[in-house]
Amino acid sequence: MLASDLAGEGDVIQVVSRAFDVLRCFEGHEARLGNLEISSRCGLPRSTVSRLTHTLTRMGQLVYLPRDQKYRIGPSAVAMSTSMMKGLQLRNLIRLRLQDVADQLPGTVGFVIPDRYQLVYLEFARAANALGLHEGTGSRITMTSTAAGFAYTAALDTDVGDALIAEIERENAGNPALLKSRIEENRRHLREHGYVVGCGTWSPHINGCAVPLWSPQYQTFVVVTIGLLSAMYDEKRLHREAAPPMLELAGAIAGLLEGAEGDIFTSRMERKPLPVAAHNNNKIIKTEDTNELEAGARRARSARSVRARDGRR
Repeated sequence: MLASDLAGEGDVIQVVSRAFDVLRCFEGHEARLGNLEISSRCGLPRSTVSRLTHTLTRMGQLVYLPRDQKYRIGPSAVAMSTSMMKGLQLRNLIRLRLQDVADQLPGTVGFVIPDRYQLVYLEFARAANALGLHEGTGSRITMTSTAAGFAYTAALDTDVGDALIAEIERENAGNPALLKSRIEENRRHLREHGYVVGCGTWSPHINGCAVPLWSPQYQTFVVVTIGLLSAMYDEKRLHREAAPPMLELAGAIAGLLEGAEGDIFTSRMERKPLPVAAHNNNKIIKTEDTNELEAGARRARSARSVRARDGRR
């Protein structure tokens, strides 16, 4: 669910939403979970979970393992994800951009997308000498205490961001009090500097820097983020040495996203007018854009340009 959908949540079909809540519990193809574990993870009654896992098993989305009395992701779910992973040229280019930054800074650099109250790593790169943070593709992180979550929520229009925080509070997901206490400062810093930091909020050993950018494909914000050891990068060094390359990275990836038609997973690399949100009036305008993905070369825009296109008011 995207944050922008919260206003219309009354028409959500609960059984469908809950089925996806169950599937989200399985992080990785090898994950094995019983009904009690699923119930604990997604906050649903065990009887409801039992009915959902039975149905999902009949559909092939889950497989029941009698010996373990647990479930794992089924062939239908794997087939769907495999079909989505075809045509990875755009993601490969994003990964290369992430690695450019990882080669400069001893941390983990990620490209994350929102999923309800979490962010999911779509791509990542890590320095050979990176320590302390080992997230990988498919890993989930909370919105409420990470630099990436701070950046994403700060980039949303105020009413949408406030509605999302209220929803997180109702669901008691993560640490909404921390996010709520920081949101105005995060919005101000994003507006003035184009990025947001989180120092010791997710882990006392990790400091993070993150930049949100608008995705024409998903009509929402995605985030580029880096986590670094706090012992090596205190807040001053984070601003001085990590923020500039992260802003450059965001500009480069924004260019890649604008030049790609269709889904991030299945980009067809065609030259077509792109729908880009004009966020000052919530209308969609058309912009002609040349496709430079094959060459992997779009000039990174300045931090000012990134901020102007990040969808803020």
